[in-house]
Amino acid sequence: MAEDGRTHDELVAGPAHRLVRIELDEANAPRRTAEAEHERAIAIYDILEDNSFSLVGGEGEQLGGPFHLYLRAEGRHIRFDIRDSGDTELAQFYMALGPLRRVMRDYFQVCDTYYEAIRTKSPSQIQAIDMGRRALHNEGAEILRGRLDGKVATDEMTSRRLFTLICVLQTK
Repeated sequence: MAEDGRTHDELVAGPAHRLVRIELDEANAPRRTAEAEHERAIAIYDILEDNSFSLVGGEGEQLGGPFHLYLRAEGRHIRFDIRDSGDTELAQFYMALGPLRRVMRDYFQVCDTYYEAIRTKSPSQIQAIDMGRRALHNEGAEILRGRLDGKVATDEMTSRRLFTLICVLQTK
């Protein structure tokens, strides 16, 4: 919470504090399943419809946008390339995936189970699996938000969708 009583989500809200373009550099990405491709499309659409995203300056101040974000998987890292609306580079950094590996592995397994359950299980079984999937998604988004702290400020829903996109870049 800020000194003036505003929450983190209130601090990053505003028309200038948002992503208006997202691209995944998929040159090194493995070929994805239809489900993963669907998740990618939904996550990008949802982020562009409603997000809160800003760069954090050296003194902790939030720098306004709007922003373009380019994500690329490079080995065990994700490269964040953040640009202004004129496509001028504002920041570029690498985030190690190590802290996200366990939750991503578990998330992939539960997603596979979920997609299989949709075809063969009862609605109550599907709901139980989906609750587990959502819990892992929330955990991954929270870890991501912590990893971005000091570089980028996002709200909860934006970090959830960014977690989805990072998972998509890792999905086979």
